[in-house]
Amino acid sequence: MAVRLKDKYKTEVVPAMMQKFQYKNINQVPKLEKVVINIGLGDAKDNPKALDAAVADLATITGQKPMVTKARKSVANFKVRAGMNIGAKVTLRSERMYFFVDKLLNIALPRVRDFRGVNRNAFDGRGNYALGIREQLIFPEIEYDKVDKIRGMEMIFVTTARTDEEARELLRLMGMPFAAA
Repeated sequence: MAVRLKDKYKTEVVPAMMQKFQYKNINQVPKLEKVVINIGLGDAKDNPKALDAAVADLATITGQKPMVTKARKSVANFKVRAGMNIGAKVTLRSERMYFFVDKLLNIALPRVRDFRGVNRNAFDGRGNYALGIREQLIFPEIEYDKVDKIRGMEMIFVTTARTDEEARELLRLMGMPFAAA
């Protein structure tokens, strides 16, 4: 299965990045390493079925079985004990990652209400980008009638870029719709 975004990276993004940042070697060009998608479930301690629904939604969206995350510490104020199931996450790499990012940029994000672009300052200083989504309904695989509760999710785009400027340019060339400054 040829992935459109991977072909775009090789044919358009790499030459543009080499020209802009004056890389001497093609291997210096930053690339997308992995995408981590995470759903935190505060209500999972009261309602164990919520965890199953969130895991099913995440599996449907990503095409990969999520890992259930557990609490590391007990927090009395949140009524959480160490070892309780409190979320789900998926790490996508290679073909699945490119397929997911392509779907996110071209299908899901344009379906967000009043969408004006994603935050251009959500970089961590080392070339990784964080994106939060308020509802899982923007993905076409999720059926509106079968959703028990609207959940948000966080996505971390891990790149091999050394600086935020390089990572921002990489994601912009790949099609990330950054908001105007």
